[in-house]
Amino acid sequence: MTWIIVLVIVILLVIWYVAIYNGLINLRTHAQESWSQIDVQLQRRNDLIPNLVSTVKGYSNYEAQTLEKVVQLRTKINSLPDSAHQEKMAASDQLTGALNHLFAVSERYPDLKASQEFSQLMEELTNTENKIAYSRQLYNSTVASFDAKIQTFPANIVAGIHHFTQLEYLKVPESAKETPKVDFSDLQQK
Repeated sequence: MTWIIVLVIVILLVIWYVAIYNGLINLRTHAQESWSQIDVQLQRRNDLIPNLVSTVKGYSNYEAQTLEKVVQLRTKINSLPDSAHQEKMAASDQLTGALNHLFAVSERYPDLKASQEFSQLMEELTNTENKIAYSRQLYNSTVASFDAKIQTFPANIVAGIHHFTQLEYLKVPESAKETPKVDFSDLQQK
């Protein structure tokens, strides 16, 4: 009779252990999948950039420096390893800034702004940027769930045995925390 009680306790402990372990694996896999969604959107944006560059080149040779920066940043992102999350996001943020500058520059060229191809590319890039922002938010939320789980009892015991470590949040660059300076002195009153 005693051995049956011991056997039941051992079986319950094994089931508990396996359930916690599987939960940790599930959360970690979800975090990896969330990062993959960011990668998909970064690749989508990178695929749109050559079309944007060729469209803008057709309208202006004056913005060569901006176009060159966009191409360099795109190349940098493509050359980074998949595991370099922070570096990829920093380069992505720089690319977003360069694209925003390019969009602002397009205001100077009415023909470019009126181009259906350019408008469509701008819309697709804007949608992609929104998806990147959402994916980053989802990734950080998933990381928070995983990190909380591996720090709380009793999951921390299983996490320690299997060397689960905290995942790194995607951080906002310092430049994004600064309040943008708005200057309306160039606007003409009508």
